[in-house]
Amino acid sequence: MRALLIMLCLMGQAYAQNLYGIQEKSIEGKEFNTDSLKGKVVMIVNIASQCGYTTQLAALETLNQKYKEKGFILLGVPTNDFNGQTPESDEGMKEFCSKKYNVTFPLLNKRTVQGKEKRPLYKFLTEKTPKKFQAEIGWNFEKFLVNKKGEVVGRFRPSLAPDDKSITEMIEKNL
Repeated sequence: MRALLIMLCLMGQAYAQNLYGIQEKSIEGKEFNTDSLKGKVVMIVNIASQCGYTTQLAALETLNQKYKEKGFILLGVPTNDFNGQTPESDEGMKEFCSKKYNVTFPLLNKRTVQGKEKRPLYKFLTEKTPKKFQAEIGWNFEKFLVNKKGEVVGRFRPSLAPDDKSITEMIEKNL
């Protein structure tokens, strides 16, 4: 039992109870620690450049602009997991998002969000949250809402527009 506890402590971020303490990389290749999100309401979205839902990037940026002064941050997470719909490099994806959709919210580097090799952030989101939110990512533009304590409080299917009333009401409730 003691060995198991030590192993769990050493694995740390894979067994997080909240969003904080997870190490990732920004799209620029810099260290990104989720501790920088403490005290904010965060929406995390796996994004793609060539998906039928890619136009949601505009609505996501609108959400970002509308609520950022109130303590909201949107985090885009590029992935090529679904039918190769993000073929660009990190640099190419950053350029695509900023030029085509005027995205100003932070982006992480492109990595997998499903399966055994999923990035640490998505291990937390799909495995270490309340049971009702635990499941593999099914497609691009799945949205997670995290409260100021770092707890997942909402998960929204890709087809639900970012400015849908159910999402904006939950954001406002948690700000």
